[in-house]
Order: sequence, then C-alpha cells, then structure tokens
Amino acid sequence: MRIGELSRRTGVSVATIKYYVREGLLPAGRLTSPNQASYDETHERRLRLIRALLDVGGLSVAGIREVVEAIDDTERPVHKVLGAVADRVVPRYTEEPGEGVVAARKSVAELVERRGWRTRPDSPAGEALAVALAALEDVGHGGFAEVLDAYAEAAERVARTDLEYVARNVRREELVESVVVGTMLGDAMFAALRRLAHVDASDRVFGEEV
Repeated sequence: MRIGELSRRTGVSVATIKYYVREGLLPAGRLTSPNQASYDETHERRLRLIRALLDVGGLSVAGIREVVEAIDDTERPVHKVLGAVADRVVPRYTEEPGEGVVAARKSVAELVERRGWRTRPDSPAGEALAVALAALEDVGHGGFAEVLDAYAEAAERVARTDLEYVARNVRREELVESVVVGTMLGDAMFAALRRLAHVDASDRVFGEEV
C-alpha cells in the first residue's frame, strides 16, 4: 500500500508517519520509484503500537524508540521486553526522596523478598509503591502497610490473569501492545471494580443501604 492508504487505515497523518520514519520509530517503506514507497501490514501494526505507546502509555518519542528497539532485538527474551515496557509506563519520581520514602523503600524490599518476587524493589514500580506508602504515612494512614501482603496477594492474582491474556498473542509487537493497553486501561478497569466492591463491602459491614 502507499503512504496515503496507510494513513487512512491507521488514522495517522502522512506528515506524522514521515516523522516517525525520520525518528527511527517506523521502518521506511520499500522504494518502488524515486518518489514512491510501498508499505505493508507490518508498518500498520507498528503504527498502531506507536499510537498505543504514545496515547495510552504516555511515552515520549525517546521512550518509544527504546521500546521498538527492544522489540526488534530478537535476541532479547520476551519477558525482558515486557519488563522494559512495564517500567516505561509506570510514573517515575525524580524528586529527592524524604525520610518517609527512604523508610518505605525498606518495606518494599522486604515485601519483594517475602513474596519471592522475581523483580527489583528499586524498579520504577517499586519506587512508585514506596512513594505511595510514604504518602499514606504522611496523612496518618500508615496502617495500610499492615495489609500490604493482602494487597500483594490480590496483585499476584491479577498479574497472572493479565499474563494469561497477554500470552494469547504470539507476535512480539502484539505482546507489547497488550502490556501497554492492559496496564493503563486495566488499571482503570480494576479501580472501577474496586469502587463497586467497596460499596458492596460497606453495605455488608456497616449495614447501610446502597
């Protein structure tokens, strides 16, 4: 297909497609003449992935470049690719940590060790958890740390479900897209389910009508 058709099929403007090619996010089309290039389904899939990383994952162009380079590196194990993507879609905290965050990091490290998780407590997700725990402590709800393992157990079950869904896809790009969309929109879905469960639990515990 020509670039115009690729644009129509993906909803990405021709100018933007050319920009992605210049930035190394999208492979160039196969030249069919000095001024014409041909594109195929691999370009369409890559474009859809780029848009998911940009619109859903909120990644920068530089971040997207790192992801697509990981995808194209066929020597890199799939779980390493997925880990790199997951780290990218977690908010990063660059401020100098206070005493609360430093203390919370220890709790996160102990949790990871206790659960036997094959992950680093100093990863972006681990740091995000430490920041959240420190914030809870600051507002007088440090007791949440006492139920951290219950939350971790629930997270394990959700993670297994996520990966069972992701494993249905066999192409590396589809795997990555599933992680991005599943993480961002899955978080929103789980938050909504949690709110519904809160209302139900409140009614059961406190006996109030919904």
